[in-house]
Amino acid sequence: MNNKLLRLTLVAVIILASATAFFSCKKDKHTPPTMTFKTGGVYTSADATVGMNDTIIVGVTVTKEEDPLNTFNVSYAYDGASSTTTDTTETLTNNDQAVGFSRDVQIITRNVAGTETWTFTATDLDGNIATKSIKLTVN
Repeated sequence: MNNKLLRLTLVAVIILASATAFFSCKKDKHTPPTMTFKTGGVYTSADATVGMNDTIIVGVTVTKEEDPLNTFNVSYAYDGASSTTTDTTETLTNNDQAVGFSRDVQIITRNVAGTETWTFTATDLDGNIATKSIKLTVN
């Protein structure tokens, strides 16, 4: 009987230790950069209807959260296309990388009616991504 009790106790200890190890493991949750659009004045900060060959300004502010910032990318897709074309890519350095940055992006719409989706993406050194898009309906 003592041998049976010893085995049951050992099994219970193994189950308890396994459960404790399993539930105490945390997934690494990383915080991506924060991205906001500038508003007011000359800035377009939401979906809009604009003219052909129109010039708009989108102001973007990105703040480092957990890891230093790495890149800033602006891309676009026309008429609902699923793939995008890169307009600009910037590798960040110095204070832009360590703290954050602001950029004013000038967009000149094409001379064709349709839609343009402009996507702004900031990536930190750990690969966390912040992204925002604006859809322009061009008439």
